[in-house]
Amino acid sequence: MATSPVAVVCVGMAGSGKTTFMQRINNYLHVNKTKPYVLNLDPAVLTVPFQPNIDIRDSINYKEVMKQYNLGPNGGILTSLNLFATKIDQIITLLEKRANPAPDSKVAPPKHFLVDTPGQIEVFVWSASGSILLESLASSFPTVIAYIIDTPRTSSTSTFMSNMLYACSILYKTKLPMILVFNKTDVQDAEFAREWMTDFEKFQEALHEEENKGVFGGEGFGGSGYMGSLLNSMSMMLEEFYSHLSMVAVSSMTGDGIDDFFAAVEEKRKEFERDYRPELDKRRKEREAESATKREQELTKVMRDMNVNARPKAPEKSVAKEESSDEEDDDDANDPDNYPDAERDDEDEEGLKRRYTNALREQGIVVDVDDPTVAQMMAQIQRSVR
Repeated sequence: MATSPVAVVCVGMAGSGKTTFMQRINNYLHVNKTKPYVLNLDPAVLTVPFQPNIDIRDSINYKEVMKQYNLGPNGGILTSLNLFATKIDQIITLLEKRANPAPDSKVAPPKHFLVDTPGQIEVFVWSASGSILLESLASSFPTVIAYIIDTPRTSSTSTFMSNMLYACSILYKTKLPMILVFNKTDVQDAEFAREWMTDFEKFQEALHEEENKGVFGGEGFGGSGYMGSLLNSMSMMLEEFYSHLSMVAVSSMTGDGIDDFFAAVEEKRKEFERDYRPELDKRRKEREAESATKREQELTKVMRDMNVNARPKAPEKSVAKEESSDEEDDDDANDPDNYPDAERDDEDEEGLKRRYTNALREQGIVVDVDDPTVAQMMAQIQRSVR
């Protein structure tokens, strides 16, 4: 059985080398004869150093969005993503067709979907459109988050801890496997980060050294020991968090560590199938059950408002009527014009469906008569009115 392609979603702070990293891993896969399928979700980028198969810029004009909606740069990116998210069903269909080509197709299915995201990380991770895109990907393919970190900028304990807290928030927001990618190791080695993540005492030593150097400022803030105490507390809190992450050190410029990255991707793919897939399936079934219950409640309310279960009451006979002949009573009873809303026994099932569908449409509700829930309610209504 063929393995489903894994989606690698690259996120990172502006300037962390995310786009260069995308170029490197794309080139690596091409060299190894495993051509990936690339998506660019950054609407504001002018040029990218790789050829995306799906590009948000092909369907969304970022500058036009800013002009039309009177938005700034971040608002323009967010609105562009929101507009693009409306096409997510088409995107997933394309990816599924690419992952499962026709038997006679000469194009081999990709093993990786590479997704580049906007440099404004919060616009993608914390927006509704970002959640829709990630959840849609994860519902169809194993999905891994690659969090790109600028290693030279993370060499101090405070910036390191800030990155770890951000990574922690992304992990629990997306609920997807994550790889910490310490980039730019050609400028500074990332071994210090590995030590800080695996050895609590090493981080304590670095923290005390920075305190002695006065890195955290003078008296009143750093001098009072507040910053050191805060970082110390956070490092203890995140010790458990580190155990759920994979950490790799790479250089997008030289290509060092890319082998380790794809080895980590494979491990996270297995972790996704083992730990994350059952939870996603459970959440999806809960949403479907909740949606079906809500739809049934709405239909029941509408039917009740329409009084479809109530039989029309026959008019009370007056004394004069009672004195009339039996023949006249029989004629009135058989006259359908006296009961225009009454059910006819000879009405077929299709006619009943059509009548209730039209009534619901007048109430502003469009239903599928072939839906099992709707069909069941139609049957109940049909039994109750006959």
